[in-house]
Amino acid sequence: MAFQKAVKGTILVGGGALATVLGLSQFAHYRRKQMNLAYVKAADYISEPVNREPPSREAQLLTLQNTSEFDILVIGGGATGSGCALDAVTRGLKTALVERDDFSSGTSSRSTKLIHGGVRYLQKAIMKLDIEQYRMVKEALHERANLLEIAPHLSAPLPIMLPVYKWWQLPYYWVGIKLYDLVAGSNCLKSSYVLSKSRALEHFPMLQKDKLVGAIVYYDGQHNDARMNLAIALTAARYGAATANYMEVVSLLKKTDPQTGKVRVSGARCKDVLTGQEFDVRAKCVINATGPFTDSVRKMDDKDAAAICQPSAGVHIVMPGYYSPESMGLLDPATSDGRVIFFLPWQKMTIAGTTDTPTDVTPHPIPSEEDINFILNEVRNYLSCDVEVRRGDVLAAWSGIRPLVTDPKSADTQSISRNHVVDISESGLITIAGGKWTTYRSMAEDTINAAIKTHNLKAGPSRTVGLFLQGGKDWSPTLYIRLVQDYGLESEVAQHLAATYGDKAFEVAKMASVTGKRWPIVGVRLVSEFPYIEAEVKYGIKEYACTAVDMISRRTRLAFLNVQAAEEALPRIVELMGRELNWDDHKKQEQLETAKKFLYYEMGYKSRSEQLTDRSEISLLPSDIDRYKKRFHKFDADKKGFITIVDVQRVLESINVQMDENTLHEILNEVDLNKNGQVELNEFLQLMSAIQKGRVSGSRLAILMKTAEENLDRRVPIPVDRSCGGL
Repeated sequence: MAFQKAVKGTILVGGGALATVLGLSQFAHYRRKQMNLAYVKAADYISEPVNREPPSREAQLLTLQNTSEFDILVIGGGATGSGCALDAVTRGLKTALVERDDFSSGTSSRSTKLIHGGVRYLQKAIMKLDIEQYRMVKEALHERANLLEIAPHLSAPLPIMLPVYKWWQLPYYWVGIKLYDLVAGSNCLKSSYVLSKSRALEHFPMLQKDKLVGAIVYYDGQHNDARMNLAIALTAARYGAATANYMEVVSLLKKTDPQTGKVRVSGARCKDVLTGQEFDVRAKCVINATGPFTDSVRKMDDKDAAAICQPSAGVHIVMPGYYSPESMGLLDPATSDGRVIFFLPWQKMTIAGTTDTPTDVTPHPIPSEEDINFILNEVRNYLSCDVEVRRGDVLAAWSGIRPLVTDPKSADTQSISRNHVVDISESGLITIAGGKWTTYRSMAEDTINAAIKTHNLKAGPSRTVGLFLQGGKDWSPTLYIRLVQDYGLESEVAQHLAATYGDKAFEVAKMASVTGKRWPIVGVRLVSEFPYIEAEVKYGIKEYACTAVDMISRRTRLAFLNVQAAEEALPRIVELMGRELNWDDHKKQEQLETAKKFLYYEMGYKSRSEQLTDRSEISLLPSDIDRYKKRFHKFDADKKGFITIVDVQRVLESINVQMDENTLHEILNEVDLNKNGQVELNEFLQLMSAIQKGRVSGSRLAILMKTAEENLDRRVPIPVDRSCGGL
């Protein structure tokens, strides 16, 4: 209620040159905050963090090991677990958090990247007169406004278009979206509005034109989910929580309460996954916030505990940025099987998803080709026929497991509410399950309230409403300009650092290496297409990154944006991490192989390899086969039936083009299906057939050979950078 009063009268103001640089929605969000129209002040009574910087992981492990007893021990370092730790420590409770993998390594990093109330849940609430669904939407809209305030560098409002193709749907959807605004009340980001057909196409030019009658635009929030999760955990650490990733709970500790005679959970036996060391962490209250793995921890407490979670898999894909406008998302409210698909700009790419299918719980979910193609087919239905939606343009794909709360007998996960439940076992284990990303803070508040009441802990009310997360307090939309002026960073890199680290971006800039160029002065990129720089690897270790996978997926987001780019950056990332963490050659190779396996199975690289194999069919017209054979033989002058690096170098030298041998090796290796160091004619024809079918795009060898053929006599440079680098 206090928060609702604080944000009463919220409006958005935007315009001017700054709005052009930032994007209208983010600029308007900032102006609103600057004008104190929606500034949340519930955290005014909280003292400053006890640590200027989060303690090192080693220091945190010593605290876990040497503290006789904590008030709260949280198991799970996702958004909810980290939120519980932050809520508890800011109430003055002695708090610990352990995570068996990395912070946000599970569901919290694999979301749709939206901070939203849930339009579809409001529809269900109205259609079914479901008060529970309504309350969930109301709560989520309240939390959406708070999250946009406390982490302005990681989040911003995003307009989302709902295209309408039948006249009767226009008033139907308009009423629904207006109700969404009404339920948000003073937390409404900006009022929704209707667009004519021509205006809709102006805002979203790649939209399907046929039968389009208009569109409705509403506002929700968008964020960098893994970085947001990390910011919550780092903020908890700065306030004094002992947080440690790669600490697995192998068993729960129990003791008999001398007053009641009941057996109570009193802590956990923890194992350092990186070293194998085990020790006990004792606590008055243990909280199970393990998402999809909720029931496995509950069974540690009681092997006969009934399952309360039914996992559901949601697959997302990432495509090149040209598939969507830079500042307008798209909602497909009714797909061919009744699900909802979002099509959103994110990190200068386009993210599409999600599916919703029952699944088994696994720490390493894999996106299926069936789900990827389902999303692509739905996208095709909404995009103009002028835009060829190609399988080869899928740059990354992942699957996240939603921990939905349900009756174990239910099989229909699509009808399950994401409302959270707080369960207290007979032994005092507190489980928080269900919910959604947006409501992590209120879930944490409810959980700590239950912990205080159940275990008679001495603490005041929650103080996390309005509490800035790491990097948010002194961030401003113009912060990046100071980075450019003070350090000589590229503008794109500076904007990225400001949007990723907030007011901590200056610390990253100080670590940046000199480029040796006239401009930029500092900031060596990890890969040319993305603004990630080498200094982020060094800084990521300060943020508890322990593995190469941590770095490519959650400290940077390379793995989620382009798996080929992530693979290219891996050797340098491993080298830099090895230097900082004293890895020997064996450890470096181990990290490299583990990261490649992660990209191959969990981030969609496997799907890429399956698009072009030595068993791929060659479906080309005879005229096409003749044309491609002629192109191939320009490189295979000796008619060997295959080409090697030497052949490619010979052609390039004849047109005065120099290329690094390692780069050439990478280019040929993309097409060398049997990995014998040479590209055979059949492999080349399989590649060209796959390109024609849209299964493969951006093949550097295909582009190089085509350009060489066209320019052999003109002696012009040949571009070999990836053209989107699709899977």
